[in-house]
Amino acid sequence: MLTGKKGIIFGVANQHSLAWKIAQRCAAHGAQLAIAYQNDRFEEKVNALAQELPDAFTLQCDLNNDAEIQQVASTLRERWGQVDFMAHCVAYALREELMGRYLDTSREGFKLALETSVYTFVAATRHLEPILRDGASILTLTYLGSERVVPGYNVMGVAKAALEASVRYMASELGERQIRVNALSPGPVSTLAARGIRGFTSMMEYVRHHAPFKRDTDPNEVGDAAVFLFSDMGRGITGEVIYIDAGYHILGM
Repeated sequence: MLTGKKGIIFGVANQHSLAWKIAQRCAAHGAQLAIAYQNDRFEEKVNALAQELPDAFTLQCDLNNDAEIQQVASTLRERWGQVDFMAHCVAYALREELMGRYLDTSREGFKLALETSVYTFVAATRHLEPILRDGASILTLTYLGSERVVPGYNVMGVAKAALEASVRYMASELGERQIRVNALSPGPVSTLAARGIRGFTSMMEYVRHHAPFKRDTDPNEVGDAAVFLFSDMGRGITGEVIYIDAGYHILGM
């Protein structure tokens, strides 16, 4: 489905990252990949993971740094010329902002969560826009806490709501070039970011018992959905939030 396509995945931290699951499934379908990690802390782990893929290389990129994003764009231009797809799998909030009331969110904590979880998506797309092929596909990861109150999600819920709004605005602006912009909304998956949410284990158990499928979200399902959106089979879909949560989002109670 992705043979001949070239794409970059931002946000791989370890083998449990949804970004890594997306990378694995894209590689399995023939894509050439650039795997981007945030800083030196993740370099050794991500380099080792990338070696498991048949046609992948790694890049360091802190998406809160415009100069680093531009360097990545320049590297991709030199190496590939154009890019067919991009996955943004980056989110962050200070742990203390997820512990108490949303009303007690600090100004600095709010700015950090919104910049890292939302603006990085805008910035990455803007810097890569000149090398995106017409008909390219872009996606980010969101969560149901953007539209429902999830205990302990706090400022991240507000950030994800802003991220989903960004998907719609960017889809509108890039549509003339047939560039698609979408979000995947998985159910609770045990990742590095998720484990920072208070009561996450209980959240997973609750969803497992109440979702129509009566099971957890399989991370590989997220990767497969990304493959579909990156492929030509997803060419008619843009501006959407696609739920991959065993059906949990349909429930009223």
